[in-house]
Amino acid sequence: MTVAAEGLRRRGTKMNEQKSWQSRLTQDQDERAVAFVESLSVDRRLYKYDIVGSIAHAQMLSEEGLIRREEFRQIKQGLTEISEQIEAGRFVFDTRCEDIHMAIEAALIEKIGPAGQKLHTGRSRNDQVSLDLRLWMRDCIATLIERIMVLQEALVQQAAKQGRIVMPGYTHLQRAQPVLAGHYLLAFAEMLQRDRQRFADACRRVDVCPLGSGALAGSSLPLNRQRVAEILGFASLTRNSIDGVSDRDFCAEFLFACALTGMHLSRLAEDWILLASQEFGFVAIDDAYCTGSSMMPQKRNPDMLELIRGKCGQLYGNLMALLTMLKGLPLAYNRDMQEDKKQVFDAADTIEACLEMAAAIVQHTVFDAERIAAGLDAGFLDATALAEYLVGKAIPFRQAHQIVGRLVRQAEAAGTTLAGLPLAELQKACDKVEGGVYDALTAANVVRGYAIPGAAGEKQLEEQLAFWKDQLQQP
Repeated sequence: MTVAAEGLRRRGTKMNEQKSWQSRLTQDQDERAVAFVESLSVDRRLYKYDIVGSIAHAQMLSEEGLIRREEFRQIKQGLTEISEQIEAGRFVFDTRCEDIHMAIEAALIEKIGPAGQKLHTGRSRNDQVSLDLRLWMRDCIATLIERIMVLQEALVQQAAKQGRIVMPGYTHLQRAQPVLAGHYLLAFAEMLQRDRQRFADACRRVDVCPLGSGALAGSSLPLNRQRVAEILGFASLTRNSIDGVSDRDFCAEFLFACALTGMHLSRLAEDWILLASQEFGFVAIDDAYCTGSSMMPQKRNPDMLELIRGKCGQLYGNLMALLTMLKGLPLAYNRDMQEDKKQVFDAADTIEACLEMAAAIVQHTVFDAERIAAGLDAGFLDATALAEYLVGKAIPFRQAHQIVGRLVRQAEAAGTTLAGLPLAELQKACDKVEGGVYDALTAANVVRGYAIPGAAGEKQLEEQLAFWKDQLQQP
């Protein structure tokens, strides 16, 4: 290939196909640069929000006399038709347009002519992309909150259905104290409630209209920013035009909320992977959410839970990638920020899929009451309750702790439980022990004896179920 031919090959944009910004430049863009700079393959999913935002902007321009009403009518009609074309799959996304904003504007100009060239009056792609992202994120957060509530409902339903099974609670992955299965399940509902609140709180900082910030300094045209915000349902306006185009805090906060929700789902997944193993056998995951082995015929693997656990790392990566990209950027807008959407969209898709899968798994998981009960006496789950019994007899807790520790050692050597020790042996350890001590022993008795709000007992479970029934009916 000759040098001249190579030069022609590299020219990805002919002079008669110039981009909106290209008049300043003296040379067409290298086709490799065209491919490198495009984001249309990623941000095309913003098309609905770009069109809605453009219609609102055009309406404001019309109301302020910056374009004629007939031009607004043409713009609105043209954008509506483009939206319908995209929905129907008839729209051709040409990556030479770089991004969704230019793709839609180019299609509009081709469709309606000169009126389309007025749409970009008083705005920049810098404030336009921030607007589109915020509009998209408001809807995305609403969807994720709904997904979280579905998972919470599944947990609450299982807590009501299977929640009175007494099971071991663990610290350090060692048996600690007995809890009701419902109390265990509702611990995850509490985590998810914080996630739900976190997304809702983050949405307050998303719900700010940046349009009118322009490239970075606003505009000398008499734009009515408040009117655009009103049309689009924003709660407020950005106060500083530089910050308006360079702010991606709301994206970082969104990614953090996704990452933390992913962490909670990963903890649930890890727990249930363990509890479903043959070593525990506490729960049975429905076959619909397991896989087999290509080599070992007997295998029944909880792969969906393992993938939920694995995708948590992907969510962490999205957050770290965005924070790293943002950390050294000078004010105001920089093209680096184009990379934000890859992370944001991937996180949104990932966490939504994980929430949906987790809800399905929870809905179809069964606790094995017999298996749990068969080994419930192992591990001295009632040791703390015995120490607290002694506290009730005016024995200082540290002394009671030592007494029970010695009794545990004694019972372990004898191959029995604390409840299996004769009364005489218990009284030998402490003369304050009376015959009623056995009412405080065994896992079932311990659960019945939990006395304070938020504890793992039967009364508290009923209170928590009532709370969640009411909570999940609220918007």
